[in-house]
Amino acid sequence: MGARSDPMEWLLAFLLGYGLGSIPFGLVLTRLAGLGDVRAIGSGNIGATNVLRTGNKGLAAATLLLDAGKGFLAVWLAWRLWASAEGMVEFWSDPWLVGTAALGAIIGHCFPVWLRFKGGKGVATLAGVCFGLAWQIGVVYALAWLGMLAIWRYSSLAGITAAIAAPVAAWLTGWGVFTPFLAAAAAIVVLLHRANIARLRAGTEPKVGRKG
Repeated sequence: MGARSDPMEWLLAFLLGYGLGSIPFGLVLTRLAGLGDVRAIGSGNIGATNVLRTGNKGLAAATLLLDAGKGFLAVWLAWRLWASAEGMVEFWSDPWLVGTAALGAIIGHCFPVWLRFKGGKGVATLAGVCFGLAWQIGVVYALAWLGMLAIWRYSSLAGITAAIAAPVAAWLTGWGVFTPFLAAAAAIVVLLHRANIARLRAGTEPKVGRKG
C-alpha cells in the first residue's frame, strides 16, 4: 500500500507520535520520588541514564521502560489507526504514516514543547519504536545496544551504535520502507550525543555506574 496524500493524515500521524513521545517520564518520576528536577544534575536531560545519576536504580529502570513503552505505543496505535481494508498483516496500514508517527515519537522525546524543547537523547524511545515497527528491527537494536554496553560500559556509545544499526537492520530484514525514518532518528540521536562523542575521543566519558 502506498503513502497517502492527505496532509491531515500526515499531520495527525506526526502529532500522535510527538504527543506520546513528549511525555517526560524521567522528570515526572524523579519529582514524584522527591528527588527534585533531574535536569539539574549530570547531563541535564530527562533520560534513564541521567535518572541513574540520582542513585535510584529503580527509577532509572522505570524511566527506561516507560520511555521505550511510549515509543512502542505510538507505533502500535499508528498501525491500527490507519488500517487498510485488506486486513492482511502486510497491509495493516500505510507504512509511511506509521514511520511518520515513529519519527514523531523520537522528536517529541528529544524536543518536548512542554520543556522548552530540551528533553532526552532518544535511545530508549527509539528502542520501543523499533520493536513497534518490526520485531526484527527491535532485536537487532537491542543486541547492538546491550552488546556494546556490556563490552565497553559506555551508555552513549551503546546508544549511538544501536541507533545507527536500526536503519541498516530495517533495510536488511525487508522493512526498507522504514529506513528513511530510522536514518533520520539515528541522525538526531548522534547529534544529541555530540558532547559524548567528544568525551569518548578524549577518554573522559564516564562509564555506566559512575557519577559525572
